Amino acid sequence: MVDMRTVVFSLMLLFGSAVFAQQRVKTVEAEYTYHAPENVTLEAARHTALERAKIQAIADEFGTIVQQTNTTHVENSYDRSQVDFLSIGGSEVKGEWIETINEPRYDIRYEQDMLVVTCRVKGKVREIKTAQADFKALVLRNGTEERFESDRFRSGDDLYLLFQSPVAGCLAVYLVDADRQVTCMLPYQRQSGGIYTVEANRRYVFFSTEDAPSMERQMVDEYAMSCERSPEYNQVYIIFSPNQFAKATDNETDSGLRQLSYEDFQQWLVKCRKQDVQMNLRMIPITVCSP
Repeated sequence: MVDMRTVVFSLMLLFGSAVFAQQRVKTVEAEYTYHAPENVTLEAARHTALERAKIQAIADEFGTIVQQTNTTHVENSYDRSQVDFLSIGGSEVKGEWIETINEPRYDIRYEQDMLVVTCRVKGKVREIKTAQADFKALVLRNGTEERFESDRFRSGDDLYLLFQSPVAGCLAVYLVDADRQVTCMLPYQRQSGGIYTVEANRRYVFFSTEDAPSMERQMVDEYAMSCERSPEYNQVYIIFSPNQFAKATDNETDSGLRQLSYEDFQQWLVKCRKQDVQMNLRMIPITVCSP
């Protein structure tokens, strides 16, 4: 959860739809069984099993880009690949998850006192054939330098985002909390246009008045993390495209935050990604605990 502390178009659509139509979009289904370590909670295990099931589905359909790492091993067997990994990033599979169909199904059990979560998920995936801009995005805790990168926060900690792209474009940042409530963090609330444009090769630190350009300091929103239960698992969505796009429709709440439902957010995101194959999405999980 986050608390605010300070507060020719039709042709482009036709072009985007035409490009999307050339991509291979498939409806897929996959299952992954996750054996959770002792220090992993049930909620975190469910999330890990879901994400790995998605990656398994993409690998089965489009294959993988095998990289020499210490954490990933890919075996091909008959008509499918088995991904055995501690972690595997979206860049290592030749596709991306576009949309989840229905709710994922979970089987939760204990084997020899070990938590085992099996997740089966169905959805739509798209083959990646065109190179997307590879940007840098780091979530920072209580500091604005790279050394403050962290995925673990305590209630009251400040959150910042370091961002840099090799190309100019548009950027949006959302936070999805443990209750699946979605907060629009960027564009800033005082930006009436619904768009935040970034320059190529420029280092940005968002949610910090001190690090903002002088002309933007009056509109910067600063954030401190909080949690109603400990631990709480959030996701930061970083959405970038060299093409222009506007944020999702949201509403200001009593807390001063700009929010929308998870379902409305996902519908907006799926629509944007269908129209723009150059849109790049990165999700960074963060954990928030009591002080």
